[in-house]
Amino acid sequence: MGGRVRRTAAAALLVLTLGGCATFPEQGPREWHEQLEGAGELGGPPQVPEPSPAPQTPQPPGEEGQTGPQQAPSGCQDPDPQVVATCLDPVGAIAVLPDAASALVGERRTGRVLRIEQGSEPELVATVPVDTTGGGGLTGLVLSPSYIEDQLVYAYITTPEDNRVVRLAAGEPAKPVLTGIPRGPANNGGALAVDDDGSLLVATGNAGQPVPAPDSLAGKLLRIDLQGRPAKGNPDPLSPTMSSGLQSPGGICIDPRRGAAWVTDRRVGEDALHLIVPGQLPAPAWRWPDRPGVAGCTAQDGAVAVAQVRPQSLFVIRTDPKNQFVGAPETLLQETYGRLSAATTAPDGLLWLGTVNRAGGYPVSSDDRVVRILPLAPGGGMD
Repeated sequence: MGGRVRRTAAAALLVLTLGGCATFPEQGPREWHEQLEGAGELGGPPQVPEPSPAPQTPQPPGEEGQTGPQQAPSGCQDPDPQVVATCLDPVGAIAVLPDAASALVGERRTGRVLRIEQGSEPELVATVPVDTTGGGGLTGLVLSPSYIEDQLVYAYITTPEDNRVVRLAAGEPAKPVLTGIPRGPANNGGALAVDDDGSLLVATGNAGQPVPAPDSLAGKLLRIDLQGRPAKGNPDPLSPTMSSGLQSPGGICIDPRRGAAWVTDRRVGEDALHLIVPGQLPAPAWRWPDRPGVAGCTAQDGAVAVAQVRPQSLFVIRTDPKNQFVGAPETLLQETYGRLSAATTAPDGLLWLGTVNRAGGYPVSSDDRVVRILPLAPGGGMD
């Protein structure tokens, strides 16, 4: 894959575990007893691993269904100190900025990219025209590998003609980087990440085609440079395709310490988590026969956390150094913030999540929201 794969923003331990209806393909179906974690363990203001003070005053962010004596949100005002931003349109993607206190958020349906920070009103950075047919819209967002110097952002969007990767710069229209990714009546969403040599990883849906052609950009994991050309080290030097066999990807997550890259996929008959390898993707590393609607994911030091839409929870599982799953998975944040979508890890190790409650869920007045939570220590406890 041209070297270890990494995330731009990662640090601290995020060793999480989680339960649900899932099977190990190499061992056959196994039954898990769900272990639910309430807000008692995850509640309270976010805390960075370093000895810095935690936020104390709730900001105009929102909260939903958190256990304990929580005050209900009122309009866009939300008392939950873990909420960073409120009253957004359904969140398609999040990219945390280098300061770890603010982030860029992409709204799937509006194409707006907003800068958010707790205690401040969202600031509009850019608006990209998008088409939401077949699950499309703005579904991927990642910082340039040299963001501190160039302030550039890359987005995955659906247009009336195609799906594409575009580059965003302040005060300028979006510039095409990779165009011509097929769009169709379904599975138009995609995801973005950056690997350790600065190449863009692009997960594309199959656009409703059961088996896209080998030379099609649909249903693939692409690896390109920042100009949209095939990245050095691809299986075919002339092709942007790294892997193939995706159907409707929800997120790419890269473990910066293990060098492993994962992609979630909503497939016919099951949801799946794939370990990315060159060529045709093998059988899923993890399966969800009950199809919970896997979305964004994040990976850190052997833990993989997957946002789930329909169970309204976060699924977390741990791996060993050979990327084999170990221990029992665990369900976190069940019905705490509603339907979770985007997921990413900040430079300080905190986990940021976005919701999509205004797209088929049961929103509270402050939805949709972005929240940040503590990472978990090995064994499921908090740092």
